[in-house]
Amino acid sequence: MPLPLSVDNVMAGILKFVQAAIAGDRRTRRRGGVYWLSLLIVGWLIVPPGMAAWNNPYRAADAEKNILYNAFRERPKHLDPARSYSSNEYEFIAQIYEPPFQYHYLERPYQLIPLTAETVPKPRFLDAAARPLAADVPIAAIHYSVYEIRIRPGILYQPHPAFARDAQGKLLYHGLDSVQLRPRNTIGDFAESGTRELTAADYVYQIKRLAHPRLHSPILSVMQDYIVGLKDYATLLKEEHTRLTADGDRAVYMDLNRYPLAGVKEVDRYTYRVTIHGKYPQFLYWMAMPFFAPMAPEVEQFFAQPEMAAKNLTLDWYPVGTGPYMLTENDPNRRMMLARNPNYRADYYPGEGEASDAAAGLLRDAGKPMPFIDKVIYSLEKESIPYWNKFLQGYYDRSGVLSESFDQAVRFTGSGDTEVTEAMKDKGIRLQTSVATSTYYLGFNMLDPVVGGLSERARKLRQAISIAVDYEEQISIFRNGRGIAAQGPLPPGIFGYRDGKAGINHYVYDWVDGKPQRKSIASARRLLAEAGYPDGQDAKNAAPLLLYFDTPATGPEEKAQLDWMRKQLAKLNIQLVVRATDYNRFQEKMRKGDAQLFVWGWNADYPDPENFLFLLYGPNKKVGGEGENAANYDNPEFNRLFDRMKNMDNTPQRLTIIDQMMEIARRDAPWAWGVHPKRYVLMHSWVSNDKPHNMANNTLKYLNIDPQTRAARRQAWNQPVLWPLGVIAGVLAVGLVPAAVSYRRRQRGAPR
Repeated sequence: MPLPLSVDNVMAGILKFVQAAIAGDRRTRRRGGVYWLSLLIVGWLIVPPGMAAWNNPYRAADAEKNILYNAFRERPKHLDPARSYSSNEYEFIAQIYEPPFQYHYLERPYQLIPLTAETVPKPRFLDAAARPLAADVPIAAIHYSVYEIRIRPGILYQPHPAFARDAQGKLLYHGLDSVQLRPRNTIGDFAESGTRELTAADYVYQIKRLAHPRLHSPILSVMQDYIVGLKDYATLLKEEHTRLTADGDRAVYMDLNRYPLAGVKEVDRYTYRVTIHGKYPQFLYWMAMPFFAPMAPEVEQFFAQPEMAAKNLTLDWYPVGTGPYMLTENDPNRRMMLARNPNYRADYYPGEGEASDAAAGLLRDAGKPMPFIDKVIYSLEKESIPYWNKFLQGYYDRSGVLSESFDQAVRFTGSGDTEVTEAMKDKGIRLQTSVATSTYYLGFNMLDPVVGGLSERARKLRQAISIAVDYEEQISIFRNGRGIAAQGPLPPGIFGYRDGKAGINHYVYDWVDGKPQRKSIASARRLLAEAGYPDGQDAKNAAPLLLYFDTPATGPEEKAQLDWMRKQLAKLNIQLVVRATDYNRFQEKMRKGDAQLFVWGWNADYPDPENFLFLLYGPNKKVGGEGENAANYDNPEFNRLFDRMKNMDNTPQRLTIIDQMMEIARRDAPWAWGVHPKRYVLMHSWVSNDKPHNMANNTLKYLNIDPQTRAARRQAWNQPVLWPLGVIAGVLAVGLVPAAVSYRRRQRGAPR
């Protein structure tokens, strides 16, 4: 009896035929072979519609499930909130960890609202004797600001084995020995899990972790100047860690609950208090970042057990929080997966926003419980073109716009605005654009003996290079016009940014016909000669000037940009040697100050000029300070002005100080100021509630999708073209007829 047609049965027939041929079964070859070959040909021709999407990279059973599909290019190095400070890491941990505050998703300008806290507190001001002060006293009179945060009761952590307890209430997986740990290589290998309520003590514990000597938190250098006692606390922990690890055991666990921190106190189960030096309005912004999310001591103790780190059982691999999602799979060579936290509390989509939000459909889910999506799958995509093609096929739900595919996706209207092309419209793809509160720059290592330092020679060398590196050309060629050439560290939309003639960098630009115009290469060559390198040669020994450019750009699509960078310096006869490496190695070189020239970027953590100008603040140097001053710039006058400006409200006096700081930085040129990018995001019609947000990172919970529409579109867009196979099969069948007839004749005439 013939088998029903299916791909599985056709493949089974092929296998049977091959096995028979190998076994030398002549009868099967003669009778079954013809049947199975015929079945194969017919099967290719009449494959049922349900089998259309043969190139689907996902399981067929997931076609209509509530899953969002994204991609990642580099494994996140740190998923521990005390250590993480990169956008590719925040894409994950901001969905898992919950600081006390967040940004309103829809309202503009950006405003802080409670997340786990009941309210956003106003600080109380104290004098040197800790006596209360009025809210409007001069800044100089304020010695302390006190923030008291009350969190909501009833918030639970995600299920995790660190919280699992036995019948007697003892933690089940703490104190494991080598034998017990040997069969457990992932979190999934721990059969039991548990949870507990979030408490104020967990927030206190996490702030203490910022000072842990093993963690090297990137914000310690900033926070120890503000949080009362944190600097001394870091010294204490370092000494204690040295004592505890004297025998060489670097993984020893330090229970931070044993070491009090003067400026951070638990008031009661749901309230904690943070005291900072002076007045610093931006501190609330910091407290909306994962650095200030809670950490359960049981979790850190669980991961601190011997042999855990060797199996990648660490907080850098498996974060544990109270947020809407939890990381259930971490295979950085293939995929990472977030799944809905079953313990997540009641949280509802906002009902208010900007005036245009209702018309844009952004209020359709107002008042509904979040998150809307059950699972988010991130697949590893190292190359841009495959990622783009999968987006067009419907296998990724959102995408940026590749430079190579810009004309395919976006067109400029007569008024200079942008919209998607007709081909994108036909697929229902939408375009979102926004000016990013970001900057990308070419940095000079100010510790380097050639390009660094504050001497007039070094300044003129950097100024010459700043003129030669034509960022307008770079924006045109590689960004399709998506950006503006930076005049300094502050992007548009941040207090202190000046537009027009008042805001140009006059060391690099002239103001011509109502717009900035980059100075000529001739002027750059004059500066280079004044720096001691006429025509790109050292005036002392006639040796060519050779500079090194360190970059994590290792993919083939980056080659054109690296060639472009070489050409920019070649205008000055400077030879540029590119040293490419992976991102983690690049970060290590930056921490040690081994790079000479490099490209770096910064996304605003919060909407305040201090968050950009601190990138040039001397004590925040990457080398020696573990901070984010990647250029290691350290000008005493700039530092002095920064100290005055950083804790001021946005007043004319603050603006005057910022103007002075900008002039100093432009003259010293620790950066060739680079680009403020414009963001273009494409999304399919089945994605909703997606509004650009330059401050918030915890935005996955707001997104919604229509998986049924997606499944239908995927099938329609990915129908296989089978007629060529039919033609080939027909030709093969016709070609087999003479051979089959001849074979049959010989068989009839052969003796049996």
